[in-house]
Order: sequence, then C-alpha cells, then structure tokens
Amino acid sequence: MTEKFRTESDSMGEFQVPIDAKFGASTARATDNFPISNLRFSRVFIRSLGEIKKACAVVNEKNNLIDSKLSKAIVDSAQEVIDGKHDKDFVVDIFQTGSGTSTNMNINEVIANLASEKIDTEVHPNDHVNMSQSSNDVIPTATNLASLLSIKEDGGLLTYLNNMNETFNSKAKDWAEVYKNGRTHLMDATPVTLGQEFEGYANLIESRIRDIENSLQGVSELPIGGTAVGSGINAPNGFGSDVAGELQKVLNINFQEADNHFSRQGSRDEIVQLSGTLKTLASSLFKISNDIRWMGSGPISGLNELKIPALQPGSSIMPGKVNPVIPEMMMQVCAQVIGNDVAVTFSGTNGNFELNTMLPVMAHNVLESIELLTNAIKVFNEKLLIGLEPNTEKMESNTQKNPILVTALVPKLGYDTAAEIAKESMSTNKTIKEVLLERELLSESEIDDLLNLKKLI
Repeated sequence: MTEKFRTESDSMGEFQVPIDAKFGASTARATDNFPISNLRFSRVFIRSLGEIKKACAVVNEKNNLIDSKLSKAIVDSAQEVIDGKHDKDFVVDIFQTGSGTSTNMNINEVIANLASEKIDTEVHPNDHVNMSQSSNDVIPTATNLASLLSIKEDGGLLTYLNNMNETFNSKAKDWAEVYKNGRTHLMDATPVTLGQEFEGYANLIESRIRDIENSLQGVSELPIGGTAVGSGINAPNGFGSDVAGELQKVLNINFQEADNHFSRQGSRDEIVQLSGTLKTLASSLFKISNDIRWMGSGPISGLNELKIPALQPGSSIMPGKVNPVIPEMMMQVCAQVIGNDVAVTFSGTNGNFELNTMLPVMAHNVLESIELLTNAIKVFNEKLLIGLEPNTEKMESNTQKNPILVTALVPKLGYDTAAEIAKESMSTNKTIKEVLLERELLSESEIDDLLNLKKLI
C-alpha cells in the first residue's frame, strides 16, 4: 500500500507529512534526517514531556499570556499524551540533534494539532505550546522528571529495591545459625553463617538505596525557566519556579527551580551523578548474583550450598540440567547498566558553553538503566531470592572438613604447629579434631571448645 501524505509547513517551508499523523512538518523532517536506529524515547519520557507542556500552559494562563480557552485545549491535549493515547506519533530517533529539539517539536506539533481540533482554531506549536520554553530547558527537565518518576513512583526502582532488601534481611534472620565455610580468593577460609553473608547483601542494597535517594536531590532541581541559554529570555519572571510548583502539585514529588540555569543547561552533572549511583548498584548486584550462582553450582562437582529454584530446562541436549538463569539475567543487566553509564558520563563532558549537546543519548541511557534495573530486581526477588533454600547438610559437612579451622588453634598451639595439623588433615582426609586427638595435643573438651563454630563466627 502507498502511504498517503498531506502538505504541512514550518519555518523552512512545505514538507510532506503522513496523512494520519498528529505531528507536523518539523517532526517529519526529523524522521527523514535521522533514520539511525529503532530507538525511540520511552513511555515515561513522553509522559514527562506531556506533564511539562501541561504545567507550562497552566502557568502561561496565570501570567495572562494565553486565554483560558487556549490553555484548556493545550492542557487537555497534553493529558492525552500523558495517558499514552498518541505514543505512535512520537517517531523521532534518539540519535538526533543534540538538544533534542526534534523531540520537543514532535510534542509541540502533536499537542498543537490536537488542541486545534478541540477549539476549531489554529494552535501554533511554537507560539502557544512552546510558549516561555526552549528545547534547551524542556529536554533536560523531561530527563530529570522521567528519572524521578521511574525511581520514586509506586512500582518504580525504589519499590523493588526495598522489597529485595526485605527479602535479604529475612533470609539473614532465618539463616543466622546456618554455618558454612567462608571463602577468600575462592579458597576456604574461617567459618561464617549464611545469614551473615545475606546480611552483607542487605547492607549493600541499603547503601545503594541511600546513594540513589541522595542523588535525587540534584535531579529534582529543574532546568525549566532557563529557556535558550539559561538567561530565561522570553519567559516571565518566576516561570521556572511556578512550573516546578505546578508539577509538584500534580505529581506529589518535591521539585524546585534550579538555582542556576547556566549550570543546569551547560552541564548535566546531576544526571551523571544519578547514573553513577545506578552503576554502583549494578556493581553490587553483580557481586550478589555471582555469589549466589557459585553457591548454587553443582550439584555434584560444584559448591551446592544453595538450592536455586528450578524455573526452566537448562539444556537443549542434557536432560535434567537446571541452570542459574536468574542470576545470569541479572549479571547481563548489570553489564548493560555499566555500559550505559560510560555513555552518560562521556555525554556529560560535552557541555559546550551554555548547552550540553548530547541530551537525547543521556536521557535514553539513564532511563534505560533505571528500567532494566527495576524489572531485573523485581524478577530476581520474586523468582529467585524468595525461593532460595540452604543445603544445610552439605555446608555442615564442609565446615567439619575445613582445615582452616586450625586458625582457632593458633593462640593455643602456635602458627607452625597449627599449620602442620592443617596439612595432615588435608593429606589424610581426616578432620582437625581427629588429627588433634591422635596426636594427643589437646583434650576432647578443649578441642570442642576451640572449634565451637558459634565462637568462630
């Protein structure tokens, strides 16, 4: 079928636009100029743009810059965008002009066309929908807003991080007396409890939650009101503060106008910082996932300390094989998030004078990291952590055979004698207690006291 077109015009002249599209000539030009990838801005970013345009229309009416009829048409049209009714009309590639102007014009044109239909008069994408704004403050504001929504709203990243933390703490409590060998350098070390290990994981997650929450203070300071270069040209006094207040009222998230718009638009360090906290979270999650994968390895030739829930066949050729698919999924997500942070960090360095010109790729990568981590953490908790069970018999057997238990004998027998005991234990496959009794170095009661696992941990 041949696609039908209509003729639209913008400041550069006429251009062909798909006949059913809600966008206009500027957006159509961008789709023609940037056939780079299949990547588009996410739902939460489009929603955030809609929230910004809606709030700006309300503030512009309060400042008597537009009348109530026009304001209502823009607000109602923006709400349709917020509700996801026109996602198919947001067609501009992530890899576009560095300010994101094409995407800002995309939403300006969609809202203008929708609003024009509502009041049967022409609503202009620049003069009305984009009034008191610039792409240079709208796109970074949308990035900040989308990040906050993705992290703080119910069902966002912090929701599932807290759920995971509760599971770790619960397992730590339940397994407080499940003894096992500690490991350093992947080699047996003095005993610990499985509960202590999981308490350590809980502490990692608690620390990452604090990191993220602390970084959100900077993200909540919005660039809106700086317009083109940070000076606020063509925006009324107090516009940024009023828009931040309107967004706070609607979304119940604490927003403020940025103290310095030159800083917020020429540099995007608050997003670099946020991405850094996500990278650190990925590092923590990778360590935890890899530990669990190792502890669940086997069942014959591996560690076999944890019973990992069986979710699917692990091999197309080996019947009965079950693999640690959830830890492996998480490790791959972490690799992607760490890579995304490199892109965000490098993009953040490209603030040239009054504008960073890598805004779209920064927004895409930080939001992808948040989405990936949110989904992965939810699945990790629900499909793996909650169902984890310890193989207590295996771990108890291993602790009794651990030659490193001789560490507890050093104060009584000295380092060299303790080392001899360890070597004999390993060479004869006898327990430390058996070797000590055969050598008559200590009484049985002394041995039991020195090798009491509760004391050793």
